[in-house]
Amino acid sequence: MAEKKTEGSWSHAEFEGNELGDRRLNERVKRLAEDFSGQPLASINQASEDWADTKAASRFFANERVRGEEILQAHRKRVEARMRGHQVVLAIQDTTELDDPAHRKTSGLGPIGNYREGAAGIMMQTTLALTVQGIPLGVLAQQRWVRDEVPRQEADEHKRQPLSAKESSKWLAALETTMERVPQGVQVITVGDREADLFEFLLTAQQLQAGYVVRAVQDRRLVGQSACLWEELQQQAVAGELTVEVAARPGQPARQARLAVRYAPVTVRPPQRPVELRMAGWKAVAVWAVWATEINPPAEATPLEWMLLTNVPVLSFPHAVERIEWYCLRWQIEIFHKILKSGCRVEACRLMTAERLMRYLTLMCVVAWRLFWLTHLNRQQPEAPCTTI
Repeated sequence: MAEKKTEGSWSHAEFEGNELGDRRLNERVKRLAEDFSGQPLASINQASEDWADTKAASRFFANERVRGEEILQAHRKRVEARMRGHQVVLAIQDTTELDDPAHRKTSGLGPIGNYREGAAGIMMQTTLALTVQGIPLGVLAQQRWVRDEVPRQEADEHKRQPLSAKESSKWLAALETTMERVPQGVQVITVGDREADLFEFLLTAQQLQAGYVVRAVQDRRLVGQSACLWEELQQQAVAGELTVEVAARPGQPARQARLAVRYAPVTVRPPQRPVELRMAGWKAVAVWAVWATEINPPAEATPLEWMLLTNVPVLSFPHAVERIEWYCLRWQIEIFHKILKSGCRVEACRLMTAERLMRYLTLMCVVAWRLFWLTHLNRQQPEAPCTTI
């Protein structure tokens, strides 16, 4: 049966130039993206036009010659092209778990969460490119893997492992991939939550000259100071106040929070590690710390507190506010994951093997980005003509 054409569609523009090794596969990925974006809540057979399309979709995801990186190939080029229109782009990193609670017959899955008994699925680390206004530009980098069926190591044994042998090395891998794809003239700032507060991440970013904003969790020792990070920032004068919107949480309504902002340049000492566990160039790292603490929080609310580390200079209160605003946009990738799981229902897909699910997830990430982008465009430019999309 002849492959249906997709000329003029968004998927044709987004996936044009993909090289999957076969012209029919190149056309099929465009058709699948078009069908799934039209009915993101539907199953594969419901989104497909007919039984022939359903079988073609199943064959595509079962095709061992198709790799996830190849599915994303053309999309990433479009992302890089969209990045060129901006001076500063945020690269938001985050990890999510794709659970498979209802389909225990799926083969090749691994433990997820805290290795709780019976929970199985796929791990995925995504780097989402955003403008500083929060408009999603697309998936810049992605890693997908299945954990081994082994019990979690004891803490002491885990510490004796080099970072390259740990799951947390994903942060460095994503940073390196991001910097390989930075268009000339664009400043890319990687943004990460507390899990990214690794000394190796800070050192790698310094070596790659890669900008970042990371929320600190470690009260690190500082060069030339008897105080550690938190105590050093407590000694700084309040530079100004800032009001931010706090999203609703279980048992806590949405609210506005007034923050006191302090900042200071600090130099972080490298942690004590055996020589064989240190990465190349093991030395202190100079950063700027921005500390935002909530003023008079409601009694029933958890007070807001962010200690941010960045290598983008903070020379004034407006600079500190800008770094905080960049970090606030980190929540966009959680919305992206929610669209993927709830809006596209990827965890309900029944493809029976982890390898097939990974191909499906990769394609659905582009669909989820498209839906996310349309939502933002509608909110920010409600009067824009339909030709915009």
